[in-house]
Amino acid sequence: QVQLVESGGGLVQAGGSLRLSCAASGRAFSTYGVAWFRQAPGKEREFVAAVRGSGGTTYYADSVNGRFTISRDNAKNTVYLQMNSLNREETAVYSCAARCVSGIGRGSDEYDYWGQGTQVTVSS
Repeated sequence: QVQLVESGGGLVQAGGSLRLSCAASGRAFSTYGVAWFRQAPGKEREFVAAVRGSGGTTYYADSVNGRFTISRDNAKNTVYLQMNSLNREETAVYSCAARCVSGIGRGSDEYDYWGQGTQVTVSS
């Protein structure tokens, strides 16, 4: 079992930055692939970024590539999402998810554990 708790959300102006954290409980965290997803009001959940268990490989949605960075510190059982140059359309609840294999997945159905999410609001 893995429990995930997100933090770091909040209100930011367009063009600003935020860093989200996803703290995990449980053993062998380095064997879990982790991803960030987001869901805006009235929209479907969408993939944002993912990282392998070792942290050596990352993958991004086209819409965030070059602006967002996913990383992990397995010694702290934490995954981060650094978000730069945010725009209003990225207002959403951001959730982290973990899967019981190390590799990267883009589909929400590929993940076994989910956090409750953290709200990110981008103002103009």
